[in-house]
Amino acid sequence: MAGCLNVQEPDLFLVKRTGGGQTLTLLVNDGDTIRCDNGPAKPLPDKMLLQARDLARSLDSDAKRALHIPRAPDSVEIYTVKLQNGTISFPDTAARSRSNLAQLELFTVQAAEGPCGLSG
Repeated sequence: MAGCLNVQEPDLFLVKRTGGGQTLTLLVNDGDTIRCDNGPAKPLPDKMLLQARDLARSLDSDAKRALHIPRAPDSVEIYTVKLQNGTISFPDTAARSRSNLAQLELFTVQAAEGPCGLSG
């Protein structure tokens, strides 16, 4: 009976990075997959899945408050992250003072270069 069920895991978050001349979109699913720039689902290594779950948890309170940090004059990229409980947006410079945002930026680069096979 269990083999007949098609259980779909929820998405952890969708991150869109704009600026710097290139847009990147990553959809991270709790079923150990990632979609890069609206492409087909690709396997997400276990270590990165654990990181993504931790990020979703650490960003949840910011999402509930709809955190929006305005673009700084020296920022290059803007991140928009959609989670189950809301959306946050921030410039790359905000990572200087918020470790969870720095971790998201690092995850985005590592996912782009790793499973996605793109330049970071």
